[in-house]
Amino acid sequence: MKTEIYKIDRKNINKNYIKIASNFIKEGDLVAFPTETVYGLGADGLNAEACKKIFKAKGRPSDNPLILHISHISMLDNLVDEISESHRKLFELWPGPMTLIFKKSKLKVQKLLK
Repeated sequence: MKTEIYKIDRKNINKNYIKIASNFIKEGDLVAFPTETVYGLGADGLNAEACKKIFKAKGRPSDNPLILHISHISMLDNLVDEISESHRKLFELWPGPMTLIFKKSKLKVQKLLK
C-alpha cells in the first residue's frame, strides 16, 4: 500500500482532494485527517473489512467500538431502533459537530454490512 499525502489549504480547499479521499473510503481504504485535537483515521463505518483495517492499524481491541459520523439526522434511521425525546430536542438545537450515543440496531446494521 502506498501512502499519499495531500496538503489542504483551509482558506482554499481543493475539492479534488476531497473527492480522492472519498474514493479511498468508498473502496474500503483508510484516510487520515486532522481534527480539532488529533489526527483521525477514517473509513466507511458500514464496511466490515474497512472497520477491521482501522482496528488493525490502531492496534485497537475489537470490543472497543468505533465512532460513526453522520451528516443528517435521517441517516440514523438505518442505524438505530429508537431515538429518545431528549435526543430529538438536541437535534432541534444542533449547532454543529456534536457527539451523541445511541444503542445500535443489530438487525439494521447487519443488513447494511452485507
